[in-house]
Amino acid sequence: MRFFQGLYSLILTFLRKILFLWVRTDVSGADPEALGIDPDKPVCYVLQYASLSSRLVLEQEVLRANLPGAESSLPVKNGPNHSFFFLYGRSNGRSRRRRTPVQTSEFRALVHHGLEHPDQDVQIVPVSLFWGRSPDKEKSLVKLVLSDSWSVAGRLQKLLIILLHGRSTYVQFNAPLSLQQVVSEYRHSQERANRKLARILRTHFRRVRQAVLGPDLSHRRTLVGGLIRTPAVKEAIRETAIEKDMKPEKVRMKAYKYADEIAASMSVVTIRFLEVVLSWLWNRIYKGIAVNNIGVAKEAAQDNAVVYVPCHRSHIDYLLLSYVLYKNGLMPPHIAAGINLNMPIVGPILRRGGAFFMRRSFKDNPLYATVFNEYMHVMFSRGYSVEYFVEGGRSRTGRMLQPRPGMLSMTVRSFLRDHRKPIVFVPVYFGYEKVMEGRSYLGELRGKKKEKENIFTLAKTVRKLSNSFGQVAVNFGEAIPLADVLDEVHPSWRQEAYGPEYRPLWLNEVVSELSSRVASHINASVAVNPIGLTATALLGAERLAMDEMQLTRLMDQYADLLSSYPYADTVTLPEGNGESWVAYCENMGLITRKPQKLGDIIALEGSNAILMTYYRNNIQHLFALPSLIASLFENKQSLSREKIEFLAGVAYPYLKSELFLKYSNEDIPEVINNWVDVLVQKGLLFEEGKGIVSRPEEGTDAMLRLRVLSRFIIQTLERYHIAIGVLRRYGSGKVTAEELEDQCTLLAERMSILFGLNAPEFFDKTLFRNFIKSLQNNGVVTRDEDGLLCYSEALDEVAEDARLVLSVEKRQAIQQVTMLGA
Repeated sequence: MRFFQGLYSLILTFLRKILFLWVRTDVSGADPEALGIDPDKPVCYVLQYASLSSRLVLEQEVLRANLPGAESSLPVKNGPNHSFFFLYGRSNGRSRRRRTPVQTSEFRALVHHGLEHPDQDVQIVPVSLFWGRSPDKEKSLVKLVLSDSWSVAGRLQKLLIILLHGRSTYVQFNAPLSLQQVVSEYRHSQERANRKLARILRTHFRRVRQAVLGPDLSHRRTLVGGLIRTPAVKEAIRETAIEKDMKPEKVRMKAYKYADEIAASMSVVTIRFLEVVLSWLWNRIYKGIAVNNIGVAKEAAQDNAVVYVPCHRSHIDYLLLSYVLYKNGLMPPHIAAGINLNMPIVGPILRRGGAFFMRRSFKDNPLYATVFNEYMHVMFSRGYSVEYFVEGGRSRTGRMLQPRPGMLSMTVRSFLRDHRKPIVFVPVYFGYEKVMEGRSYLGELRGKKKEKENIFTLAKTVRKLSNSFGQVAVNFGEAIPLADVLDEVHPSWRQEAYGPEYRPLWLNEVVSELSSRVASHINASVAVNPIGLTATALLGAERLAMDEMQLTRLMDQYADLLSSYPYADTVTLPEGNGESWVAYCENMGLITRKPQKLGDIIALEGSNAILMTYYRNNIQHLFALPSLIASLFENKQSLSREKIEFLAGVAYPYLKSELFLKYSNEDIPEVINNWVDVLVQKGLLFEEGKGIVSRPEEGTDAMLRLRVLSRFIIQTLERYHIAIGVLRRYGSGKVTAEELEDQCTLLAERMSILFGLNAPEFFDKTLFRNFIKSLQNNGVVTRDEDGLLCYSEALDEVAEDARLVLSVEKRQAIQQVTMLGA
């Protein structure tokens, strides 16, 4: 018997080696620690359908990953001869065209063993295997026959699949199930225990397949033609024909051209080609891609239509997210791209990679708007994953931009029309150590006109590929189910009827809450890196220069602050320490070293001084509250906790609106007190009796740390007081919001020149606009019938509190420039 078992094992080994002469695999999850395998319990792998090729691939990948062996037998009587089993075999009956899968005897024996021996647990590890990852085309016979899809392949079909797609095979290991936990409630019913375990495994395999393959895809021509036949587009064609006095057939052709211009044409061949190209590209320009919290995306993709909502820092964002998702076993999303990217060569590649193109504005084109809305509705109702940038354009300052409501509103309205398929938003943060467009952003911030994307600007970008851009992090944030937001804002939404053009009165409130939540969740997923920490510390120095030892010590202490009171579980911190971070930044060419006998000086010089504000702004929100507390001691030796809590509470709503902080106004007193505790613990503040908090003595290391910390947020507070100062100089009911915005921008730009401020966002008009809007939202400022801004004594009280935060020099400077404005 042993001879035949050995011979059989030898034959399988031979077949496995033959198979892997051709097959190439991409494996996810094959790590004992990541899977959470208990080394003291036996492991049994489960594949969904009986297949010799699948067994051979499983055994090979288990060996490669040093996982518990799949060939050793389990201590189960009449159970699997090896540590794996198939959930389903095939029923007998050669005459049947499609044979029904049935539970295997090994599966049933394993359940029986679990019922008979409650003290012996088995870890069941589900393994999903895909020969190629080609989504179905509803009207493509070749794809249906020769791709690994939702149907069960026969032996001949499987052979053809392996020959055609074996070199792009994907294997996914998932967290183990406890046999005893599953069968424990059915000790006296083997059949019910069988059904429960089979149902759990069947649901698991279905969800993984949904995430990996995505929903069935329509042929593009069919999809485009179907859009024109929807009732909403038909009505828009009819109305446009009447309004423009055109023949309906001509308008219909126009609608068809719009649909053809918009629709993606996702091609698996292109996706695989891009995977190869992008793997080469990332290895050339980056020192690594760190992917964090990918489990959020994997879980969301299994039962929902996923909307990926990343921050927008670079054109690389599009490619990077699709690449990361594909490499981690998820179908790349359909990506909303600006029509400016639909250029020769690049446009067709992006379209086949999943991009659909949209015009910047289509308010005055109801026909185009209707076609686009219907296309988006098809995406969501069929369960496609979609990606769009809520900021609209790329951030030139490194800050999260104010979300634009357009795409979010379309998504909400589509879901209201048909909410059978849940929609979940997955925020994504891109953390670049060196953004590719950094230098061009500097030019634009200095007033240079933004270059239009074309094939020549692409050629310029290609020349940069010889440069190193450090590491990049892709962090996935906490998912946001759309139904939950609707339940909070308008609990009765399910009882109402919605048509394609219906816009309920409460829609804006939902979109506003959703946009705020998306932005704050993106910022709560920030990746802190050495560049950002170095930029933050050096830009807080008086002359943008610091002794090296002092700088490294400060960076260690500020990183320790972030870990002592974590902003969110999804925030990631860099490895290493201040010394290694400074060396890294120097190697990247972002800082300058000036050798000195008493110790080297590290400085920011030239354009790098401005460029580093971009990376400082990436993480500014993490330091906003401790920096705000530190700034209160700029001109005060001591304050009571109640006064700190009050003053921080006054400023918080404006910081929250600008930096998309996650705390509610109600939670902020507790958060402020927690931060005071941390600052006291770290020696930056001292607490005396009766809740009195004091700053350190002048000239001490602790006072230096506190003062540098306060400068992280001081320019933001100065900008607020410029706006308040200008408004008070004009007087109540004397100036419009637009006039105030223009005056503030001019005066802030003047002040930045006078004081040598390197932060371009200091005079960013959109930030002043947002602050003025926040003053109105918080009831501090109102608009009269003529659009003039009116205020009460409350604004004077806010201005008086500035004495605690701003130095005498800055207060006088603001007073002087606001007099110019008046």
